[in-house]
Amino acid sequence: MRRFFTLLKREIRHYFHQPLAYIVLFCFLLIVGFIFQLGVGALNRATSQTTVIEAFFDSILLWFPFILTFPLLTMRLFSEEYKLGTIETLMTAPVGDLAVVLSKYFGALAFYLVLWAPTILYFVIFHVVTGQSAAQSFSQYFGSYLLLLLVGMFYLSIGCLASSLTSNQIVAAIVSFAIICLMFFLSVVTFVFPSADRFLGDIVYYFSTIEHMADFSQGVFDSRPIVLYVSLTLFTLFLTFHIFQHRRWRS
Repeated sequence: MRRFFTLLKREIRHYFHQPLAYIVLFCFLLIVGFIFQLGVGALNRATSQTTVIEAFFDSILLWFPFILTFPLLTMRLFSEEYKLGTIETLMTAPVGDLAVVLSKYFGALAFYLVLWAPTILYFVIFHVVTGQSAAQSFSQYFGSYLLLLLVGMFYLSIGCLASSLTSNQIVAAIVSFAIICLMFFLSVVTFVFPSADRFLGDIVYYFSTIEHMADFSQGVFDSRPIVLYVSLTLFTLFLTFHIFQHRRWRS
């Protein structure tokens, strides 16, 4: 366990020692802050029962920077190690393959949490300036950020899987971006084909991140998305573990 935490600290330090991490953090907060301002402005111009937190998290504009962060955060995880040859050090270290995979994954997850943590200040500042709450209840805050965590866990695991497949970071980024886009935009099927079969609509809804966020941002909790994202995350990490083991055996 001590060796696992040593690896984890190594991965976290690696993130915060790279200029790219701060560029991603700055650009992400700048874009997301602008989207928050647009949502508040839209609510000011029209009478609506929609809360600020719903307007923010249900905005389609928010999902574009959201999706783009995952390839950037994960493309170097294994690919850089393969390219530089430092993976040999990890493979000969007195730690298990599972510890290596999990340390890289949780290192990326830690930075993902750091990426979203400052956005809580948007709602605090809104409350201080306007004297009004951005949500009707605490469950809306909790639900929105809970789903961000669950979806982030799954998409980061996809990035880990893509990075474990190749030594080229650009290829890893493209593969993870393509898979994440495919999973995410499944929800638009019902909008493009509104007359689609009800059974197909139910399946799409089950996998629809947009629909899940619409519910969770209203404080409406459903155990099915929780089970879905946790299960998919574990399965994807399982695949990553076996791919890493295979490459170790080949080397």
